[in-house]
Amino acid sequence: MLATTHYDGDTAAPALLIAHGLFGSARNWNVIAKRLSGPRRVVTVDMRNHGQSPWFDSHSYPDLAADLAEVIEAEGAPMDLLGHSMGGKAAMMLALTRPELIRRLVVADIAPVAYSHTQGHLIDAMRALDLTGLASRSEADKRLAAHVDDAGTRAFLLQSLDLKSDPPRWRFNLDALEAEMSKIVGWPGPTGEFSGPALFLTGAESDYVRAEARPEIKARFPHARFAKIPGAGHWLHADKPRAFEATLEAYLTA
Repeated sequence: MLATTHYDGDTAAPALLIAHGLFGSARNWNVIAKRLSGPRRVVTVDMRNHGQSPWFDSHSYPDLAADLAEVIEAEGAPMDLLGHSMGGKAAMMLALTRPELIRRLVVADIAPVAYSHTQGHLIDAMRALDLTGLASRSEADKRLAAHVDDAGTRAFLLQSLDLKSDPPRWRFNLDALEAEMSKIVGWPGPTGEFSGPALFLTGAESDYVRAEARPEIKARFPHARFAKIPGAGHWLHADKPRAFEATLEAYLTA
């Protein structure tokens, strides 16, 4: 069972489950989850091979969808489901294979297509980080800067560096994520259709959801609606959190 974090809210309303992206964790969503809770319960998860959740050799989207299904069934189906990036693909896979578990679907900045990029360079960077005598996140950032130029990416990754462990360690199964990277950036092309409400929410500055993906989205999610967050990139919830929350709140309560 995936590790979960719960935020209290009105138990009469459908609960919201949040699935993070690659190299993320439930803790990345703490502030947003707290702000969205109250009118509803909110549950965040660490996806497999991330955070406090179990490690497995496999990291395919059928596996990730099955993990989410187990959580939803334990929490009480149906739930609203929000997934970002890798978590968005897992959410789409679940919606297409177990639609009865989901009331409303939100897919954040990802499409049901295969991508050509890889995140293997970030795995290399995390492996290359010298963990010897590391005691502070600021020192970790200085060391990681030798391998990752972008400060925002470093800050994101370092949220999952466990400095309390002796020695410090990454809260990722890097071996499995590296071995399964082609599946993570790919898409198995499931058939089926999710006829419920679906919102594809993207960052206006992101190129992850291109116009040519829309026919496939509409074929699988015929009631899909599209919205963009101005000034946001791929990590739209971090770039423009208040606009992201407002859009979600309006959609979930419509």
